[in-house]
Amino acid sequence: MSGHSKWSTIKRKKGAADAKRGKLFTKVIKEIMVAARTGGGDINANPRLRTAVLDAKAENMPKDNIERAIKKGTGELEGTHYEDLIYEGYGPGGVAMILEVLTDNKNRTVADVRHVFSKHNGSLGEGGCVSWMFEKKGLILIDKNGTDEDRLIEVALDAGALDVKETGKEFEVTTNPANFEGVKKAIEEAGFKFNYAEVTMVPQSTILLTGKDAEQMLKLMEGLEDSDDVQKVYANFDIADEEMERLSA
Repeated sequence: MSGHSKWSTIKRKKGAADAKRGKLFTKVIKEIMVAARTGGGDINANPRLRTAVLDAKAENMPKDNIERAIKKGTGELEGTHYEDLIYEGYGPGGVAMILEVLTDNKNRTVADVRHVFSKHNGSLGEGGCVSWMFEKKGLILIDKNGTDEDRLIEVALDAGALDVKETGKEFEVTTNPANFEGVKKAIEEAGFKFNYAEVTMVPQSTILLTGKDAEQMLKLMEGLEDSDDVQKVYANFDIADEEMERLSA
């Protein structure tokens, strides 16, 4: 499992009380604006925008905010120009990390990101230093409890999924990015509820973290996600369920 989805699991366990809704809204609005600028304001013809709008709705963002962000992106309303950037680096224990960033000031952002890395025993690397360790795929995680595995496999593979496998307390469905929406829709229509569903960067292998490395890694993830400019963080770490229970308590 990718570190990003593992981190999502930990955040769910910590509960909604920890959610920073204002910061989350800011990030989603940025993504909507950039998606609309690069691919147009029609969600039916712009997959990136459609995904961003669905994310916004999932967080109960008001419709007016969504529409205003789209218009800022397409130029109908005045808005800030954000640039897409990718940063790569290493976390505690040699964990490989990729950051997706949207910023209006590259110098400020790289300084902030480098500070967070160094504070939590990580280091910012050169472009391309870890990206070869990841592959872009659709990832859907479904709780094992009460799930008919045979039925899930049938539905997912018939819809075009690459694989369905058991990972701890969840089933993991992987897809090609192009087939993600179709597989996700088929799983939903079959009555399955998922814990996580996103096109993400899936690592070829993972590093199992324990003790201090695990604690520092989670603090690094939290520090990066606390940045207004960092949209998503991908990392090739895993944490045993028992250790995760202790850290997320």
